Amino acid sequence: MIADLIRYGIASVLTVATGLAIGYRPGGGVLGCVGGVALTVVAGWSLAWIFTWLGTIARSAQSVQGISMMIMFPLTFLSNAFVPADTLPDWLEAFVKVNPVSHVVSAVRDLLNDGAVTGEVGWAVFGCAVVVAIFAPLAVRSYSRKM
Repeated sequence: MIADLIRYGIASVLTVATGLAIGYRPGGGVLGCVGGVALTVVAGWSLAWIFTWLGTIARSAQSVQGISMMIMFPLTFLSNAFVPADTLPDWLEAFVKVNPVSHVVSAVRDLLNDGAVTGEVGWAVFGCAVVVAIFAPLAVRSYSRKM
């Protein structure tokens, strides 16, 4: 999990640096960028607990990879990461608005673009905390049983 934190941090910094290199100018300034990167790392790390737990109960690495794709693919594509939620059909917009990935995406946008700590940031942090509170103990308990 420590290695995941480092990997997510490096990937986030490289992503922001690439954006800066091609012309992105975040309105949130340095603090907004640091906040956005930190939230991205925390969100990735919290989701990693789900996959860590799956890794302790699945039979193979391939099954963990397949299950994780079945979780992340719909959550990512049924979020506001690619299109604004208000442009979607009502039934899909309702799902997108409660999708935790949408909250993280909106929160990171708020931090990077405006430097604003909005309600979306609170919801994103709360969602990450809930995921860690549920899956970290499950992963540790399941790992301990296998030892």
